[in-house]
Amino acid sequence: MSFRILVVDDEASQRSVLSRFLESEGYAVDQAESAEDALVQLENESVDLIISDMKMNGMSGLEFLKQVRERDPLIPFLMITAFSNVSDAVDVLKSGASDYLIKPVNLSELAIRLKKELDRKVIMEENRNLRDEVLTYTTGETIITRNPKMNEILNIAARAARTDVPVLILGESGTGKELLARTIHSLSPRRQKPFVPVNCASLNAGVLESELFGHEKGAFTGASSVRAGRFETASGGSLFLDEIGDIPVDVQVKLLRVLQEKEIERVGGNTRIPVDFRLICATNRNLEEAMESGRFREDLFYRINVVTLNIPPLRERKEDLPGLIEHFLETWARQYGIPVKGFSPQAYRKLLRYNYPGNIRELNNIIQRAVVLARGDTIDNLELEAPETDSDSYDYFQGTLTEAVVNLERDMIKRALEEFAGIQLRAAKALGISERNLRYKMEKYGIRGKGGRK
Repeated sequence: MSFRILVVDDEASQRSVLSRFLESEGYAVDQAESAEDALVQLENESVDLIISDMKMNGMSGLEFLKQVRERDPLIPFLMITAFSNVSDAVDVLKSGASDYLIKPVNLSELAIRLKKELDRKVIMEENRNLRDEVLTYTTGETIITRNPKMNEILNIAARAARTDVPVLILGESGTGKELLARTIHSLSPRRQKPFVPVNCASLNAGVLESELFGHEKGAFTGASSVRAGRFETASGGSLFLDEIGDIPVDVQVKLLRVLQEKEIERVGGNTRIPVDFRLICATNRNLEEAMESGRFREDLFYRINVVTLNIPPLRERKEDLPGLIEHFLETWARQYGIPVKGFSPQAYRKLLRYNYPGNIRELNNIIQRAVVLARGDTIDNLELEAPETDSDSYDYFQGTLTEAVVNLERDMIKRALEEFAGIQLRAAKALGISERNLRYKMEKYGIRGKGGRK
């Protein structure tokens, strides 16, 4: 992949040395002799990374960095400084630089830093493209999230969707397992074929077997005609087995055989019928415990558990509440033709503080009921017993906009660090910022780290 780098320095010799070295490394290079010239160039041409001197005639490197960050918060920016004291380094990183180098520049070190920053840029763009792909190919409901773990789950789901690999989705009831399964199908090459869901928990063993495999005429009392099962109906598309942990063991054996042989026999028949479907499963049960007790077959578990996606409950992703609340309010107000515009501050605070044991499904039902019973354009009365908390960490909408943004940023950083067991590099990648930027923000908000950098 060819990257374009902009070198900004008012010293022609330094600019020339850096440019020749970068070109020898295979990079395309643009040059600017001042920050003012560089800003003009950036108006007309995009670059992948900027290297700038800190001390220049006219606009300083720090002021140039701030203006670049206003235009593009994500572009990698390496600052070159002649001073190695701590205060300079802090100023550079506080202003949003990805990293800094001390003069005279060690070219080998520069090559390493460039590769690191450009690799990170590729990963961030890939993640953004995957999220765009989700929005492009999904129809109807889409997954609304700002949670780092959910974004990582979506990225893994998008990659898995390109293949026929079996996917197992875990999570509590109401977390959106079927919506994630539909998203995977929508992103797959099978998107033009059927998505066939089956709720295994709602059917007894006999009915479930007939539902999956179909039956021949006369196979049992009431079988007055041939009926194709869900395996056949899903041909060319995706079969979603919800609550697979509730499938009886004898049906599990037959399901395993289908996955191995890609053929079925209808109930009451002996003709082998080829089937072609992509399997996606979900459950709110602990399948490992079920295997230990003999309620779930180990061989079937490893057959369906190639890619596992574990959806966190809503109480662990409360930064998603504002977006979900707005989405459900708009959906139900439009569907029922009720001119509701929003919630009172007191009602909104209740929604943010509630723990949602029923997860997103419960939130949806709460807002649906509130819209139906609304007496004006503002919803004030909510039938919730929201537990008092010791922290206002999710009460984003108190105070000024700046304070709300600070609350949200602080809590997202805390959750990312918790999710990745304090490993700052992984948390930073999930948040879409550099590791140095993360450490600066942790110090700014008084967030203690565990020292993880793996």
